[in-house]
Amino acid sequence: MGKLVVISWVAFGAMAGGALVGAWSNGRHPRRLVWGYGLASGAMIASAAAFLVPQAITISQDPRLGGFGIAAGILVGYNAHTIGHRLSHLDLPMDTTATELAAHALSAGLIIGLIYGQMPDLGLLLGLSIISHKGPAGYAAARRLALDGNSTVPLLLPAAGVGLTALPVAMVNLPSTPAINAVVFGFAAGVFLHIAMDFLPSCEVGGEIDQAAGMTETSHELLDRLRVQSLFSTTLGGLAVVVAWALVT
Repeated sequence: MGKLVVISWVAFGAMAGGALVGAWSNGRHPRRLVWGYGLASGAMIASAAAFLVPQAITISQDPRLGGFGIAAGILVGYNAHTIGHRLSHLDLPMDTTATELAAHALSAGLIIGLIYGQMPDLGLLLGLSIISHKGPAGYAAARRLALDGNSTVPLLLPAAGVGLTALPVAMVNLPSTPAINAVVFGFAAGVFLHIAMDFLPSCEVGGEIDQAAGMTETSHELLDRLRVQSLFSTTLGGLAVVVAWALVT
């Protein structure tokens, strides 16, 4: 439980801190997003692949159960992202940016609480890598809200979302068998791999990085430079997890 408390507070501090920087930042800084998203997504991919996928494949006698769980996680993550994007176009009586982030944080916390509840010996490195995207996500969301003249206070809910669901779920004694755990760990790996892939810096015209840079005559040239930086940031994010794992084992 102590690990989940640490993970929850780090998630809150990362998103709240990123939002604070984003709200106070003047001008547009696409390089911050490229490096923030790149480092976070690289770390998430390495962590999910190294710490969750092997558990899903080896924990039961039939590795296909874990494989089906991974497939389900990726598909559910994609479907949820698509539905959330569709809902953002509706005229809802709430801020869609904060609502989407809150739904994402609450569901991520649920999965984190589930896997740590089922296997409490998992290290902190996995959880911290999974929530590493909270900082750049909070920064990007706060920049959008600030540029639109909206308050960033609603971002406090998604900042606390991981802890709100992870801690209660970890306290529930769920049925535990190798087959169920294989599907659970596979599903968690699939969801987090989808999230990581979704946070890979997209340096394309019309994408979030391009919107942060602002359309100018040199946008294509800038995006080409940012693509190179995205290669370094994602690679370094993955290598950081490898180095941290080597130091703690």
